[in-house]
Amino acid sequence: MSSMFARAIGEQAFARLHPMMQRRFGVGLESGEACIGRGVMTEIRRGPWWTVPFLQIGRLRNILIPTLGREVPFTIENFPYRDPFGRETVTFVREYTINGRASRFDATMILSAGRIVDYLGTHQHLAVDLELSVDDDGGLRLISDAQRFYEGPVAFRFPMLFSGRATLHEWYDDTDKCFHVDMQVHNHRFGFLFGYRGSFTCEWIPASDAPERLKPVRHERRV
Repeated sequence: MSSMFARAIGEQAFARLHPMMQRRFGVGLESGEACIGRGVMTEIRRGPWWTVPFLQIGRLRNILIPTLGREVPFTIENFPYRDPFGRETVTFVREYTINGRASRFDATMILSAGRIVDYLGTHQHLAVDLELSVDDDGGLRLISDAQRFYEGPVAFRFPMLFSGRATLHEWYDDTDKCFHVDMQVHNHRFGFLFGYRGSFTCEWIPASDAPERLKPVRHERRV
């Protein structure tokens, strides 16, 4: 059985990824591997001053990082596990240290109806559909689509007017032997909200479960 990313994007498209990208996004229960990346964010930036309250709210549940920074050390941990509903899940937990203060962005991904659903935050409040594609150089592009908010019995489609569409480009460079990432969030009316770019190296370790510290406080059944 192939990884959830290979199944979502299609085996032929997945095979066009750079071999190192295939290994990184091949993390899953079948592979028995986890991937730990360590590197530096060259730049973490945000939009105008009025975006700060929006980013601060996201910070409360590890959804967004409101702090600006350059040359920021970070880690990203991708561990596979099976959630309480029996779904294969992969963590995408990023931790940063900015001005001596630790910040964290929590995400967990599952495969549902042939698409990747990205749950954001410590309580999986936001479920975001992802569109995946492979570029001509073997890199991966992820674009966020529909977003749904869940809290207890409350459930609604999050209006894009009050949110943003994220575009993430990740690729491997044979010259420096590093993975590179460039992510931007834009609102169709208000423009640029948040973004970062950086590079990192990875190590792979055997794993069949994720450490509890990487799992969300609450798992959401709804997709």
